[in-house]
Amino acid sequence: MSGYDPRAVTGIPTEPVGSLPRPTKLQNAYLAYDSGSITFERLEAEQEAAARDSIERLEDTGAPIISDGEQRRSSFATYALADTLAGTGLADHLSSTGGQLFAIFADGHLRQLPRLTGGPFRYRTYAAEELSRSIGLTDRPMKQAVIAPSMLALLYPLDVQIPGYPRAQFYEDLVYQCEKDIRKAFAVGAARVSIDFTEGRLSNRNDPRNPWTGRHLLPGFVRLNNILLARFTPEERTRIGIHTCPGSDRDSVHSADVDYHELLPSLFQMNAGYFLIQLASERDRDRVCKLIGENIRDDADGVAQMAYLGVINTVNPRVESPEEVMNALERAANFIPRERLGSTDDCGFSPFSIDEKPNHGSPEHAREIAFQKIRNRIRGTMAAAEKLGVG
Repeated sequence: MSGYDPRAVTGIPTEPVGSLPRPTKLQNAYLAYDSGSITFERLEAEQEAAARDSIERLEDTGAPIISDGEQRRSSFATYALADTLAGTGLADHLSSTGGQLFAIFADGHLRQLPRLTGGPFRYRTYAAEELSRSIGLTDRPMKQAVIAPSMLALLYPLDVQIPGYPRAQFYEDLVYQCEKDIRKAFAVGAARVSIDFTEGRLSNRNDPRNPWTGRHLLPGFVRLNNILLARFTPEERTRIGIHTCPGSDRDSVHSADVDYHELLPSLFQMNAGYFLIQLASERDRDRVCKLIGENIRDDADGVAQMAYLGVINTVNPRVESPEEVMNALERAANFIPRERLGSTDDCGFSPFSIDEKPNHGSPEHAREIAFQKIRNRIRGTMAAAEKLGVG
C-alpha cells in the first residue's frame, strides 16, 4: 500500500486516529476472559466479529483509509504488553501491581501502566499481528496506530535503577521494539502508521497526584521519539504520523487545561511526516491554528510536515455537520498552507477496551454516533477541498 495517495478521494487528506467504541458484548468478553470463564479463543472470536463490523461500516462511510477500530487490543498504550487492561497475559519482566500511574482524568478515574521488574524488555504482541488479521477483510488501504517509546519509557521507575538492567539499556531495547512494531506493520501492508503521543500534552500538567507530570519530561520525550524516527528514511517518514490529544476515556480528558503553546513548538521538532492534532474541542481554534502554522516545518530532516486537524469531537455525542467540518478547514487555511492541511478526529473514539461511554448512554449508541461523525468528516473534507481548490 506504499502507493496510497491521501488526496486521491477527498482532495484534502483525511484519516481516522484509530479506535472505535467496542460493543458491550466484546467488553463483557474481555471481563469474562480476565475472570477465567471463557478461553482466549472465545475472546478472539468476539474481537473478530467486532473488527469485521467496524471495517464494513467504515467502508460505508466512504473513508479513503480505514482501521479495524482497534477491537483486538487492550488499549492504545498496553496492546504490546498484555491481552487485557487487567493484565491477563502480561509480557515477561512486567508486573500488574505497583506500576506507574499514567493519567488522572477530569472525572476522577485513573489509568495505570504495568511495572517493569527487569530486562530485557520485549513486546508480547506487535501491532502487525492485529493488522494481519484485519487487512484481508477490506480492499481499502488501512492504517495502524502504534505506541510511542516516550509512553513506554514510563514503565521504568522514575528515580531508581533496576538492578542489572540500567535505564540506558532499557531505552535501547525500547526503541528497537518500537521500530520493529512499525516495520512489521508496514511489512503486513499498512499504508500509514501513526504514533500515539498523548503523554506529550500531559507531561506539561503539574499535578501533584501524578508523580511523573511536572518533571519537565517533554524534551526527553521528543529526543527519544526522534531516535526512533531517525531509523526511517524520509520516504518512510512521510507515512509515519504523530497523534496528540488531551486524552479520551469514558468521555473524559486528562490534560485539556494545558495550553497548546506549551506543546506545539516541541511537537513539530519530531521528524515525522504528519501530525494528527486534536482541535475540534479547543476553545480558541484560531489561536491553535496560528501556532501550528508558525511551527510546522518545511524540512523535518528531509520531510515537509502535514497537519491533520481534529474536526470531530470524540467525547461529545453531538454530531458535527459536514458544513461545520468544511468551515473549520476553510478557516484553518487562513493560518496553515492549504496544501499542508488534512483532517482527522480529535482522538480515538475509545482508546481503552473497557469504556462505558457515559455521555453517550451506552457503547452501542457511542458506536453509532462515531460512524455518523466519521461520515460527516469525509463529506465535509471533500467540500472544503472543493471550496479551497485543493486536490
